[in-house]
Amino acid sequence: MTNRKFTGDTLIIATHNKGKVKEIAALLGDHVAHFPTAGELGLPEPEETGLTFRENAELKALAAAKAAGKPALADDSGMAVAALDGAPGIYSARWAGPEKDFAAAMARVERELPPGAPRDASFICALTIAWPDGHVETVQGEVHGQLVNPPRGDRGFGYDPIFVQDGYTVTYGEMEPHEKHAISHRAQAFRQLVERCFR
Repeated sequence: MTNRKFTGDTLIIATHNKGKVKEIAALLGDHVAHFPTAGELGLPEPEETGLTFRENAELKALAAAKAAGKPALADDSGMAVAALDGAPGIYSARWAGPEKDFAAAMARVERELPPGAPRDASFICALTIAWPDGHVETVQGEVHGQLVNPPRGDRGFGYDPIFVQDGYTVTYGEMEPHEKHAISHRAQAFRQLVERCFR
């Protein structure tokens, strides 16, 4: 089956997270003119009932595309810690609570790690473009690294200040945004998505 190409000039970003909107606009700005967000359009946030990043990305993109009648892009991403059996995983945002308090979420990761446990972690990003007719295209990117404590840096968002990608010495929270955009799980997923839907 051939992949569907995105041909419009407007792509709805199915998120209410301003940090994600900035990253997505930076990564796709060459291909799309307008990026209205679900938040700006007053679209409701669907309940994330999927059990995988892929399922949740598809659920969010489809809900926005059908509500707005235009193609929509959703990202479901998070951090998976090996010693926590993959937690927080798809619950990464929920660990931050309704206040989106990622300082508390990072403290919880540290608190729940068993003493002396390996500090291996991954960031995973599933990206979906959905069309109003129900068609979806989904890709997934993944990077591996180590957790650090205390958190370092105030760039990025989410768990960025406690994650050092393999081969690097600085956290995502300390990296210049353009450096992170070149190597992150989201960047990997976007490269695949551009290849599949924008070329």
